Amino acid sequence: MDDELATAVRSLEAMPGTDGVHEPFLRGLMVDGVSVATLGALLGTETVSSSDDLALRLDELQFDLGEGPCWDSLSTGHPVLEPDVRAVRHGQWPAFSDAISDLDLGAMFVFPLTVGPLRLGAVDLYTLRPQQLSDAEQGRARVLAAAVSRHVLRRALADAGLDDEEPRESRWTRRAVHQATGMVLAQLEATPEDAHLILQGHAFATGRSLREVADEVLSGGLSFTVTDGGIEDTAR
Repeated sequence: MDDELATAVRSLEAMPGTDGVHEPFLRGLMVDGVSVATLGALLGTETVSSSDDLALRLDELQFDLGEGPCWDSLSTGHPVLEPDVRAVRHGQWPAFSDAISDLDLGAMFVFPLTVGPLRLGAVDLYTLRPQQLSDAEQGRARVLAAAVSRHVLRRALADAGLDDEEPRESRWTRRAVHQATGMVLAQLEATPEDAHLILQGHAFATGRSLREVADEVLSGGLSFTVTDGGIEDTAR
């Protein structure tokens, strides 16, 4: 990771909220606009950060129509890259394609927001003229999207009062969570911080306590694996 990208990631991690999380994409990539949105039941469907009215409009269209590149990116866990989005009639996005036909829009590049098996939303990048996103820019966008994913989930956990969960049986619980974090770390080759965040996020997503999720991991009833489609949780 180059120094500029590392600085951008650190700035994301230090942000007190989510309002400005689009800014590193706008500064570091050759794009004209950016939006960051949560999608689906876990965190709700809303734009959490955007650069301009067109970015907001693209989100609103996809939210209202229930289709578009952000939904595809979320469902597959992979980027959707359209260098000339209005030139292609997408059978899977008929309403969205019609809706953007009169917009001053060239390309759309969409990257999923994911933390482990949790799919949180998407980052939509757009340009006013058709263009490609270089391999180097794709790499930068992936790194930034991963940092934004962690930040958005941490903020959601904090808002729900779950970021520093301390269940009653503290000694056993701390040991169990520590051991379960180690198992997730080994399963996914993640950092300790990300492994712990995945446990917290899974607890939040399933409406259970962190201790319950840790116990399930330790018993072998829940594990996390890397597949071609990303990271998945497997309950036995």
